[in-house]
Amino acid sequence: MRGIKGKVYTVTGAASGIGQATTVRLAELGAAGIAISDVDVVGLERTKKLCEAHETKITTRKVDVRVIEDVNRWIEDTYTEFGKLDGAANVAGVAGGDGDTTVETIVQKDWDFTMGINVNGVMHCMRAQLAKLTKPGGSIVNVSSTSGLHGLPHSAAYSTSKFAVIGLTESAAGEFGKAGVRINAILPGPTDTKIFRDGEEKGLFSADAMGGSTLLGRMGSAEEIANVLCFMLSDEASFVTGASWVVDGGYNAGRSAS
Repeated sequence: MRGIKGKVYTVTGAASGIGQATTVRLAELGAAGIAISDVDVVGLERTKKLCEAHETKITTRKVDVRVIEDVNRWIEDTYTEFGKLDGAANVAGVAGGDGDTTVETIVQKDWDFTMGINVNGVMHCMRAQLAKLTKPGGSIVNVSSTSGLHGLPHSAAYSTSKFAVIGLTESAAGEFGKAGVRINAILPGPTDTKIFRDGEEKGLFSADAMGGSTLLGRMGSAEEIANVLCFMLSDEASFVTGASWVVDGGYNAGRSAS
């Protein structure tokens, strides 16, 4: 894939799922350096170990994306370490709600927690990244969801946060396009990741129901999402910005037709 080799990236939410798969794929494609972060330091070490077969330098940092000071220090230290920042994948996210929650009954701290990570966290990362990003040529991909296209009953915080990521992405793309920076959102559908399984345990999702509702009749894998995300980061997507790319096995198309 053209335009990954020799570049430096940051990846949030890299301890598992799409963040981990994106890190591994970037390493496979020859990235010179990847700074990865998460609150799960054990998971970060697992991700780093998965990249050992490649020459990519991996740095790990425990970062709570809700805390702007943590994010700023991480990006500043990454820039100092590698001398540049070419791209970023903002993947960190959580699923909120418990399967019975409504807008009337949602606990404020649960709303704040979900919005804090899924929206404020993306904003904190983008603001720090854009200050250091290569211009022209830099690229950012934010992870939204197909739940950012339709309301999700009993998970208003999650759905609202993913709508917000799309709006934030499109706004920033308009602000930095003239500088040669591309900013896009990727919208995964039903994907077998920790965040999905956590949501399933809370009664928010059903792998059988959602996987069976895709046009391909199955759940996606983190690696399948990461493949598209890395393409969006690469120079091969040089005329793509302000876009919301749905990667869902046809889940949204099937829903629209029903």
